[in-house]
Amino acid sequence: MWLTGLPDKALAAAAQFHGSGLTVIEAALESRPATLTLIFSPADYTHRAWRLAAVQALARQHAPIRINAVVSDDDAAISAVDTYLASAEGVTGQLLMLDSQGAGDVIG
Repeated sequence: MWLTGLPDKALAAAAQFHGSGLTVIEAALESRPATLTLIFSPADYTHRAWRLAAVQALARQHAPIRINAVVSDDDAAISAVDTYLASAEGVTGQLLMLDSQGAGDVIG
């Protein structure tokens, strides 16, 4: 589930998420899916704490639904992690930062 249109400033983004974004998420959870992946657009480091706290609280509140979030604008990376999360039965309440660069070469 894409979470779009959030402000650039972390406090304003968190306020908008909690003010109106949660309503959309709660509606999606009414059908009791096995998993729900929230997708945030990339933002600076000041957004990490509120995003992580939100996904952790949602995961606790709606268990056994597995709720995770990713931060990315790369469709291929998002698709790959969504496929992984659908089968990762023990993973919930996580905020995963994705990019299209991969881990890079192993230095040995």
